[in-house]
Amino acid sequence: MAMRRIRKGDEVVVLAGRNRGQRGRVLSVVVDGNRVVVEGVNVAKRHTKANPQKGTSGGIIEKEMPIHVSNVALFNPVTGGGDRIGVKKMEDGRKVRVFKSTGEVVDL
Repeated sequence: MAMRRIRKGDEVVVLAGRNRGQRGRVLSVVVDGNRVVVEGVNVAKRHTKANPQKGTSGGIIEKEMPIHVSNVALFNPVTGGGDRIGVKKMEDGRKVRVFKSTGEVVDL
């Protein structure tokens, strides 16, 4: 299986769509790996009916919806913006993610 370039907990910048330029943390990667849920980005209002058996109250709930992984880039604190990610093999055989612009290792 290929290494994921965007993972849960990463700080990302949105590149396209109505939320362009927004920053947020990745809450989850959707099962197929092509979509991510970003905190505070792509928020949809959902009208929910109350269900006393489940203990849920009704009303309008704001929920983050998945966004395609191609529309987000990992935030690079050095450049102050989004950056592309590459994969590099270390001497000890581990694979690590690196920023394309600086060549700096993302995960330690």
